[in-house]
Amino acid sequence: MKPARTGWRHLFDATGYSLKGLKFAFRHETAFRQELAMCVIMLPLAWWIGSGPVEWILLVGSCLLVLTVELINSAIESVVDRIGTEHHELSGRAKDIGSAAVMIALLAAGLTWGLLVWQKFFG
Repeated sequence: MKPARTGWRHLFDATGYSLKGLKFAFRHETAFRQELAMCVIMLPLAWWIGSGPVEWILLVGSCLLVLTVELINSAIESVVDRIGTEHHELSGRAKDIGSAAVMIALLAAGLTWGLLVWQKFFG
């Protein structure tokens, strides 16, 4: 068994794995690409809409939350598909729950952006 890497080497390796995961998600996950495109558009707007650091981090954080949950959902789908392609109730349930998590993250982001936009322009 290989000894566990620690310190800077572990951090370097973990960063590489994370970048590999982002690259894979970008290449193979349509929903991730769509949400990333929306973030690229929305993040500059966060500087304009947010009227301070708390509002800015709420806007940015809600976008990053959507991307995070989408990555987790994609990981769940990959693991389920690895187990088998035949229909199984638990496999379907796992995929549906992951999809529901993405929906809730999108709802939270939509509410955050909607309320702060409303406050800026109509409040």
